Amino acid sequence: MSHLVSTGVDGLDSILGGGITAQSTVLVSGNPGTGKSIFGIQYLYTGATEHGDRGVYVSFEENESDIREAAESIGFEEFGDLVDDGEIVILDKREMLRIEDFTETIDRLLETVSEGEFDRLVLDSLSMFQLFFEDEHEKRTSLLKFSDILKESGLTSLLINEQGAVFPDTEIGLENFLTDGNVYLIQTPTESGVNRYVWVAKMRKQDIDTDIFPLEIGTGGLTVHDQAGGFAMMERSESPF
Repeated sequence: MSHLVSTGVDGLDSILGGGITAQSTVLVSGNPGTGKSIFGIQYLYTGATEHGDRGVYVSFEENESDIREAAESIGFEEFGDLVDDGEIVILDKREMLRIEDFTETIDRLLETVSEGEFDRLVLDSLSMFQLFFEDEHEKRTSLLKFSDILKESGLTSLLINEQGAVFPDTEIGLENFLTDGNVYLIQTPTESGVNRYVWVAKMRKQDIDTDIFPLEIGTGGLTVHDQAGGFAMMERSESPF
């Protein structure tokens, strides 16, 4: 039986049957404000504090100070100390965006990974990362290469993906087919605010619950509740995954 890596999100591991298969690459998609970056921070933070896993946070959108502040704002007070101690390494936009070549970007990431034994990685976001590519063929080849490199390095990775559509099955990209798992964070407007949900659409080599579950964001990050709720417009039985 494959080793499973905890997501650190209460309720999500039970949907996944215990966690994510080790050395897999999981796409986390959603439109702005759904909690994708918080999920990434939580994944690395709980990995370090609860499992002794070292992690790398690669951001093309935020500075290191922004990531530290985001972690502290949801109650992860030890996050800064973990970064200072090298248990979590941040490669922020100032470093990553000054590199204009895909190969050099991969080399910089490999250099970091090879300097220490890391277990987890978060890329935030894949949408910015894909700007390195000029056409679909180059994007497909490079994403496959990147995913293989992460696995060969022993990393269990979350790739965060910005999505314009509210409902997942209205916007399917190439990256959905090139990853081992697809997790969608969904928010729908209400008169009093928003309702949030999580949907695990695919996870290779795992028996998962594909219902849609309520999600909350608060102190301590994301929490998934066990009362499933469905959307009639999502034809999950006809999912392309």
